[in-house]
Amino acid sequence: MSASSAFNDEKGGSSSVGEPEYGHDPASGGIFSSDYKRHDDLKEMLDSNKDSLKLEAMKRIVAMIARGKNASDLFPAVVKNVACKNIEVKKLVYVYLVRYAEEQQDLALLSISTFQRGLKDPNQLIRASALRVLSSIRVTIIVPIMMLAIKEAASDMSPYVRKTAAHAIPKLYSLDPEQKDQLIEVIEKLLADKTTLVAGSVVMAFEEVCPERIDLIHKNYRKLCNLLIDVEEWGQVVIINMLTRYARTQFLNPNINESLLEEGGGGEKTFYGSDEDEDEDEEEKEKKVEVAALAKRKPYVMDPDHRLLLRNTKPLLQSRNAAVVMAVAQLYFHLAPKAEVGVIAKALVRLLRSHSEVQFVVLQNVATMTIKRRGMFEPYLKSFYIRSTDPTQIKVLKLEVLTNLANETNISTILREFQTYIKSMDKDFVAATIQAIGRCATNISEVRDTCLNGLVQLLSNRDELVVAESVVVIKKLLQMQPEKHSDIIKHMAKLTDNIQVPMARASILWLIGEYCEHVPKIAPDVLRKMAKSFTNEEDIVKLQIINLSAKLYLTNSKQTKLLTQYVLNLAKYDQNYDIRDRARFIRQLIVPTEKSGALSKYAKKLFLALKPAPVLESPFKDRDHFQLGSLSHLLNAKAGGYQELPDWPEAAPDPSVRNVEVPEWTKCSSREKRKEKKVEKPFYSDSEGESGPTESADSESDSASGSESGSGSEESGSGSESEESEEGSESEEEEEDEEEKDKKKKKKKELKKPVNHFSSPRPLQTIAPSSALKSYELLHRITGEGLQVEYCFSRQPFSPDANMVAVQMQFTNNATSDTKNLHMEDVKLQSGMRVKEFPEIELLPAGETSTAVMGIDFCDSTQAANFQLCTHTKKFFVSIQPPVGELMRPIFLTENEFKKEQGQ
Repeated sequence: MSASSAFNDEKGGSSSVGEPEYGHDPASGGIFSSDYKRHDDLKEMLDSNKDSLKLEAMKRIVAMIARGKNASDLFPAVVKNVACKNIEVKKLVYVYLVRYAEEQQDLALLSISTFQRGLKDPNQLIRASALRVLSSIRVTIIVPIMMLAIKEAASDMSPYVRKTAAHAIPKLYSLDPEQKDQLIEVIEKLLADKTTLVAGSVVMAFEEVCPERIDLIHKNYRKLCNLLIDVEEWGQVVIINMLTRYARTQFLNPNINESLLEEGGGGEKTFYGSDEDEDEDEEEKEKKVEVAALAKRKPYVMDPDHRLLLRNTKPLLQSRNAAVVMAVAQLYFHLAPKAEVGVIAKALVRLLRSHSEVQFVVLQNVATMTIKRRGMFEPYLKSFYIRSTDPTQIKVLKLEVLTNLANETNISTILREFQTYIKSMDKDFVAATIQAIGRCATNISEVRDTCLNGLVQLLSNRDELVVAESVVVIKKLLQMQPEKHSDIIKHMAKLTDNIQVPMARASILWLIGEYCEHVPKIAPDVLRKMAKSFTNEEDIVKLQIINLSAKLYLTNSKQTKLLTQYVLNLAKYDQNYDIRDRARFIRQLIVPTEKSGALSKYAKKLFLALKPAPVLESPFKDRDHFQLGSLSHLLNAKAGGYQELPDWPEAAPDPSVRNVEVPEWTKCSSREKRKEKKVEKPFYSDSEGESGPTESADSESDSASGSESGSGSEESGSGSESEESEEGSESEEEEEDEEEKDKKKKKKKELKKPVNHFSSPRPLQTIAPSSALKSYELLHRITGEGLQVEYCFSRQPFSPDANMVAVQMQFTNNATSDTKNLHMEDVKLQSGMRVKEFPEIELLPAGETSTAVMGIDFCDSTQAANFQLCTHTKKFFVSIQPPVGELMRPIFLTENEFKKEQGQ
């Protein structure tokens, strides 16, 4: 930045409302003001020994930057405080340096050693800020230092620092693209990060640096899908857009059967098709049969990973962030089966009503969707009615949507709306409405005459622009059935005296020339008038006058021969070379001479050939090949940096690439071996098969009651509740020696006695919940990242403590990886309440289910028992609150005893 520009920025920068600025005009006396010294007090405060003054100065400086003021001249004074001991001052200094490090590179480089020390600071905010400043210094000489800092930050304990490392990657890549290979290694490492804070940032870095390296996503695909719900909103947008492109390369088209049937099974004949081509028809029929057979033979089965993506993004349609809703909408539009795409319609309509600032983008996308998926927006037709307060661009887009949604059933309602819109004062909007009426008339033949008559009535409108637009649209509609509407052509011929808009005049002249046989008396007179005003007409009108003269010369040369020669002579000397060339070409074609070529024989066929009626199409017709919501879709042109939406693969790629390998424990101590043995018990893993918990529990209860040795044995899977509870309570049992173990066994045998005191001999660890028992959700599978936990009050005695309620918990691992060390921690209870924890579940394999029982003494209250449910990697806060009925103890009474109690 030059000194003069810095001076101007400083003196005349934008200011907050109500704050006067001086020095804009030299005549105002600003040059003689002391304004150039206004930062001296801040410099003095920054040089002082008091941290409070430094902090106050930095707050004022950062506030200046936030208001858009130029504070670059304070850089030397600020950068001196980069080594300040006060943590608050240091944070604000780093905020300032991030803003000005690129502009003041030389001074920033002098402090680079301080930034490097900041990377080792105990405070995570300082480490992250130091990395942010370092990556903001755009000097190639420090690239190796930046690379080293990013690598170290990528392994930092703090997820916030790792997130900052991900942000620094694109900065370094733009500074030195040769570092790409090393940066990809860092991206690969960060992609494996399991924290939601890092996920969005590293995917953004991936998109900037190596979007083609789709192989880096394979192992992390399922994790990203599961984390998506908890990532911050802008991270969600980035991840969803990336996963949309990923899914288009890895999964099959869910609408493959429908598209095949549409290609081969279209009942309509092609435009150029002939009734005589019987052989071709037979071939087409055979193709239809083949395609139908193929569809029946190979029904599409959606890949579970494809379903996972759709299932995990669907809840985000309720997001408060409009960008997230739009991202999910485009994902569903590009990836979901046709039957499921409808869910996005309600979300987009809600967005349209609640977020006026995003209406334009939402309507752009809805306009594209309504072409391919019209049915899903039909129930919300009234949401697209136009309000008088809408800006013109919103009105035009709503018109587009309404036109796309028009069909035989709702066209009368839509045309009544259009009738109102034509009375608007907004002329651009009125013109767009007339075009919309024309499109409705083209697409729906039942209302063509009604629309045409309505447009003819508009020809008497006072506004010239309305008339002109009507003429253009009528011209297109008349091409479909000109013989029926010669009266309208005559009426339009009379308008040539009044209409001055060039496009409308040209349209009328084209119509008269094209259908001159329908108005043989009027056409020559129109040409006479046009020849008279030829030199004053616009170029587009002149070209149509020449065409009209040529057509009339070929059909009615007696009346128009001299007029045609006059027009061609005028055109011969016109300033526009297009008009001169057209005149020369037509003269040689229609006036045969010795020099004329063979083409002159075919003049009539050339000029008077039947023209196909124009097809009025939506400007959004072919936009869906751009990814919805992207800048390229908005502009309808490929923008810089746009990544094409890949085509669906013909054959499904190998789905096993997304499987994550579970590391095997090669070194296993005796304690771990014992743990594995316990895992093999049917109690822990659902190895009984699909028979359900009731059946297995019954069989185990039989074995438990039948043999005392079986219930006492540690190796059997039907150990009593007392044994298992004791195992759970003595968490350090595995580390004890053999003597202590024997003592434990004796204790367990003694504790068996209270169990047999109860009437039910069934072990409580595998209580079979009856159909009457209600299950409650403790942890949802999305919140639990694949782990789902349900609990029920088993209404069975809890053997270790008769005052406790037995709560049976069912753990289901829906994730793709195993869950280990399932246990409870950090139990928080109200006074008087007690909890007996369930035994730790060492291993819960993917897809398996396990049950456990815990005891809770609610102390005759309905207060919740709060605790943490922990795995080897995660902690989830959960709580169990009892219904009042579950706190009652069942008592068996005879009829006499009951009557006695009742009498009291």
